[in-house]
Amino acid sequence: MKLKIVCDDMELLPTRAHPHDAGLDLRCAHKLGIALQPGERQLVDTGVAVNIPAGYVGLVHPRSGWAYKYGLTVNNAPGTIDAGFIGNVLVNLINHGSDTVEIEYGTRIAQLLIQRVELPKVELVDSLDTTARGTAGHGSTGVA
Repeated sequence: MKLKIVCDDMELLPTRAHPHDAGLDLRCAHKLGIALQPGERQLVDTGVAVNIPAGYVGLVHPRSGWAYKYGLTVNNAPGTIDAGFIGNVLVNLINHGSDTVEIEYGTRIAQLLIQRVELPKVELVDSLDTTARGTAGHGSTGVA
C-alpha cells in the first residue's frame, strides 16, 4: 500500500523515527510556532494532506513523550481521518499540564497510523443475540 501525501516543505513530511514504527510523525507547520496555555486547546496545522485509500482510516495519536513530560495530548485521541478527506491534517492538541507548552515549527506533535477498517452494512433488527455478559456495562466487572 502507498500513502499519497501533499507536502510543500520537506521538513514537514511525515516520517518514522525507526523503520518498523507504526506511526508516521506529524509536525507543527506554524512558522512562528505556537504556545498552549494550561487547559488550552488548539487545532495545529501539520502542513500535509493525505489520501487515505478506501477500506483504511488514518488515526492521529498523541506522542507519549509530550503527554508524559508536559501533559500535552490529542484532545480527541485518536483523531480520525476518513478515506476521501484530502484537506490539510489538523491536530487537536490540548495542554493538560500546569505550564505553558511552546511548540516550534517542525516539532513532532502527533503520530499518524494507517489501519484497515471493516465497513459493515447496517442491519436493523428487533433484538440482539443473548450473551453471558448481557447489558452489564461500566464497572460491571469490578472497580479495578
